[in-house]
Amino acid sequence: MPLDHQRAHRFAETWYAAWNSHDLAAILDHYADDVEMASPLVSRLTRRNDGRIVGKDALSTYFAAGLEKYPALHFEPIELLVGVDSLVLHYRGAAGDLAAEVVFLNSQDKITRYLAHYTTQP
Repeated sequence: MPLDHQRAHRFAETWYAAWNSHDLAAILDHYADDVEMASPLVSRLTRRNDGRIVGKDALSTYFAAGLEKYPALHFEPIELLVGVDSLVLHYRGAAGDLAAEVVFLNSQDKITRYLAHYTTQP
């Protein structure tokens, strides 16, 4: 079923709240077990040079390292763009830089694919 704006906004609100509270369990609740992620930050926080993480367990380790490295992490929402089964979460990140996350949701509103984009080189 295609996303509607109400469902998309509800997802975005809980996603931002989880990140801004630094609650790793609440953050991970937004992701499917078989999630695939690509981000320029992956190589900075892990030994992976391909920028990719597969699986919720690996994502948990990555997010925990990110929360530790960036203790002042706070996302300030700018815009939410809604697609058929995906969202673009456009926000200002911890250092004030712009970011956009393209997330694909399954029927349980869990992220199955996640593509991160940043205005500055991480």
